[in-house]
Amino acid sequence: MPRISSTAEGFRTAFRRPSFALAEIIWRWVVGVTATLLLLFGFFEYLDTLPVNYGETLFLKSGQPFLISQAIAHVLRGSVVRAVLSLMVAALLLVLLWIIAASLGRATILRAILDSVGDQLAAKAGAMGVAVKNEPRSLTGTSWESVATLARLNFLRVSLALATIIALLGASILAGFASSETHPRPGVVFFLFVPLAVLVGLAWFGLNWLLSLAAVFAVKDGEGAVGAISAAVCLCRERPGAIAAVSTWTGLAHLVAFVAATTAVSLPMGFAGLLPWRLVVLAILAVTVAYFAVADWIYTARLAGYVAIIEMPEDLWKPAMPPTPATPATPVPSSIDRDELILSDLPGLIPET
Repeated sequence: MPRISSTAEGFRTAFRRPSFALAEIIWRWVVGVTATLLLLFGFFEYLDTLPVNYGETLFLKSGQPFLISQAIAHVLRGSVVRAVLSLMVAALLLVLLWIIAASLGRATILRAILDSVGDQLAAKAGAMGVAVKNEPRSLTGTSWESVATLARLNFLRVSLALATIIALLGASILAGFASSETHPRPGVVFFLFVPLAVLVGLAWFGLNWLLSLAAVFAVKDGEGAVGAISAAVCLCRERPGAIAAVSTWTGLAHLVAFVAATTAVSLPMGFAGLLPWRLVVLAILAVTVAYFAVADWIYTARLAGYVAIIEMPEDLWKPAMPPTPATPATPVPSSIDRDELILSDLPGLIPET
């Protein structure tokens, strides 16, 4: 194990340099707020285009679930295709926005983290008496090359998410073959779908995590998309313990934050009947925003931990050997025992056989 904890270095960097987490929050929230406003605006604009006549208005105000459902179905008739096409166009634009923002934001943040963590490790290694190569800390490749590589990696992540959705739909279709209209077996379908969905989810999680780790090498070494992925795989093979430690501790921190946020949200919801609904909604929104901010901060600490593993001097990975106690030297006799028979030169002392 190294003499410097990569996990501790990651959290220490996130504490000392809150600007890294702030930059992560800014680009993520800009994309999230833009997507939310666009979807809300599109939804209300779509509602304004729906024609509602007097009879449908009466059905909607009747209070009868059947009449209301019939009125809604009649209002939406002929406009669902237009809504789906509009939603697809909006999704493509939002994906493009996310790829651009994620590439620019990740390149900027990783460059700052690489400089900060590299300087900290070099200072600590020097204080511990570990020789560090005196090489200039210049990141390979231009910034635009790194951004282009990150854009390719992010496009792969989007494609992976789309493939995961298609795989889940395929798993549901495959599990549905176990049931039929004449012999319905919903329990069998459920037990067949859950393992398939878990396998698909694990495959997506592992590949998505690998692509996010490859972004570090795209910025640090100026690698292409394939080279960055290959470097990430090599790092996992060479330092599996350190990678698992950083991922585990940051994952536990994220889980604690999620449980705390869930508990905090349940409190205003429990008083929903006593407090004004606006106050309840405001409290829920405040807790949600705080949780997202903490989650982004933890993600920054995890990135810094991975960078610490990559930037760690090789000598720090060697286990510190305890000093070997010096063995006392065997005393050499300074005189010869003249009474020893074999050393005597006088005849007759050794009995003849």
